[in-house]
Amino acid sequence: MTESGPVAAYQQDHLDRGADRLGLHLYPEPDGRPDAPAVVICPAMGVPARYYRPLAGALRDAGLAVVVVDLRGTGSSTPPASRASRYRYADLVADVGAVLESLKSRLDGRTRLLLGHSLGGQAALLHTALTDGVAVDGLALVAVGLPYWRVYPGRTGYRVLPMTQTVALATELLGVWPGWGFGGRQARGVIRDWAYTARVGRLPHIDGADPAPALRRMRTPVLAVSIEDDWHTPPQTLDHLCGFLDAAPVRREHVTAAEAGRRMDHFTWVRSPVPLARRIAAFADGLPR
Repeated sequence: MTESGPVAAYQQDHLDRGADRLGLHLYPEPDGRPDAPAVVICPAMGVPARYYRPLAGALRDAGLAVVVVDLRGTGSSTPPASRASRYRYADLVADVGAVLESLKSRLDGRTRLLLGHSLGGQAALLHTALTDGVAVDGLALVAVGLPYWRVYPGRTGYRVLPMTQTVALATELLGVWPGWGFGGRQARGVIRDWAYTARVGRLPHIDGADPAPALRRMRTPVLAVSIEDDWHTPPQTLDHLCGFLDAAPVRREHVTAAEAGRRMDHFTWVRSPVPLARRIAAFADGLPR
């Protein structure tokens, strides 16, 4: 094990979604646990699945089976976002369900946990709420939040609002977000929905319906973890998101740099995954099936 945690090998697989193809990274089963709890990881915007290899290794060492999904247009998923891309949050949410269905033979009989980071966490949460959590036993949200400009500490929100809306405006003009210093190349619809969350502090409508009632009804257990020095989604943004979860049991935790042994942020926590992997393993072991 390195300072950043173990780095694991994986098997590449794919799932066809119409004209798009999603990449799946399937990691070996943990030693001696053929029915180990399974974790399906949904990455952050523009972050490829291979980036999560240290986390996957730490989770496997903690006794969990791991699959990491490349979001549409990212990493091993094809094609890359272009002006022709028409997908948005609703499609990412549907992708989560399709991935779980494709993994049914691997997941049946196990405790099933969705782990979402940033945008992937929003998609995982929406899928869980809109399907009454029938496909998963628990949801882990790591460095996830609603980037609502009004809840950022101090005057940070006065920078977040113009930045997010400028990205959205540039994307509308260009027809696609080129990934200039933020988020990787993204479809116009994804950026439009993301900018909406920053502007109004709510998740966008999915297939024409407000997801807020489904979020309030959701009863799937949630582990909500914020990361020290994460200025993209500081604790206030995660708390704001959890405020929509009236019925779900939420375990709220915070990972510090002292615990991880190094400074972290919205992305680099993945390089020091052991403290988080232990939390997730304990959460999965305590889930009712």
